[in-house]
Amino acid sequence: MTWDPIANDPPPGLVPYAVNTPVAIDSSGHDLLGVLHTPGGPGPHPIVVLLHGIPGNERNFDLAQALSRAGYAALVFHYRGSWGVGGTWSWGHVLEDSARVVAAVREADFAARHRLDPGRLAVIGHSLGGFAALWTAAGDKEIAAIGSIAGFDFGAATRAAAADPAARAAYVAGFEASLLPLAGTSGEALVAEMEAAGDDWELARLAGPLADRPVLLLAGARDEVAPPGTHHEPLVAAYREHPVAALEDGVLPTDHAWSDHRVALARTVLGFLDRHMPTAR
Repeated sequence: MTWDPIANDPPPGLVPYAVNTPVAIDSSGHDLLGVLHTPGGPGPHPIVVLLHGIPGNERNFDLAQALSRAGYAALVFHYRGSWGVGGTWSWGHVLEDSARVVAAVREADFAARHRLDPGRLAVIGHSLGGFAALWTAAGDKEIAAIGSIAGFDFGAATRAAAADPAARAAYVAGFEASLLPLAGTSGEALVAEMEAAGDDWELARLAGPLADRPVLLLAGARDEVAPPGTHHEPLVAAYREHPVAALEDGVLPTDHAWSDHRVALARTVLGFLDRHMPTAR
């Protein structure tokens, strides 16, 4: 029987042992708190940085554990201004922190200490994290593979807000409802920041910078936060038209958090990584 890392623990005898390690990565003077899931075995292991959304209720720890069982190191962390991390929350800070963490895990000391292969690194995000994953990879050619799960396209949201005051008010209210674990912002401030960026945050504009690498775009058919007709389908069409040659995409019958398709999500993400950034297992 073939060993299944989604359903089974790793084979015994792997040393050093698998370990989950708290880490703190400095970004603009603030320690971003995270957990690094390192697989068993000497490595060096490929690494996946997992980016959560707003405010970070779904941090994809189940996905991190599945990836670790399959031989991928996986890092989950909080951006500044969230969940007790110092600083203030903003979309711009999310992008800066994502880029900083991706750079930090490739630094020689960090990689050697945690048995990581800095030459095999993927970035995968959920919701806002999907947006941040695509943007981070567009600016960093050393990222080997990119994934967006229920990605939120701020360019599309800005257009919707400009066209309909009720839609704008809904975004303000939605962001406001997420503020309890976030510091230094408001629903109005977050919408204003989104509007100030305007078309610059249109994800379709990234087709060129991402065209030479594998990209995974996933959406939930029942997603009411990032409806696929607005946030997913136009992006897939734009990336196919460019084209992004190694594009993989899919829509499953689930909600924004993939609440009832977590196993399917893990299998899809792991299959994508195994095709483009395989481990030695």
